[in-house]
Amino acid sequence: MNNKKDVLDNGPFFHGTKADLKIGDLLVPQHLSNYQDKKSNYIYFTATLDAAKWGAELAASKSKERIFIVEPQGEFENDPNLTDKKFPGNPTRSYRSKSPLKIVAELGTWERHSDEEINHMLTSLETLREQGKAVIYD
Repeated sequence: MNNKKDVLDNGPFFHGTKADLKIGDLLVPQHLSNYQDKKSNYIYFTATLDAAKWGAELAASKSKERIFIVEPQGEFENDPNLTDKKFPGNPTRSYRSKSPLKIVAELGTWERHSDEEINHMLTSLETLREQGKAVIYD
């Protein structure tokens, strides 16, 4: 966990989603996960636009893909799902928190990954699910 003396990252921070949210809204844990059929104990966010784009593009919904700029309202930690031995040092700058994230802005435009890249990622995720390896440590 971070504290005022040991800040993990100064941001800016992003949250990619397909949820219909507004500036001023608070994102909080205990909502249905975009990636598993369960409520999530954390709210996830990133300091890289690329990771936020994946969050929006892969979210389980047919709604509009959106990327919000968010401000953590409390402590946060490295996302252990992306900071294991494959990604030492958290190069994706991905985090999670049990405290709310406040939406302060929405990116009006951003360039999506190609349909080919998105379909490849969706296929890879489905393969992991079929193999029982699509585990999110929450």
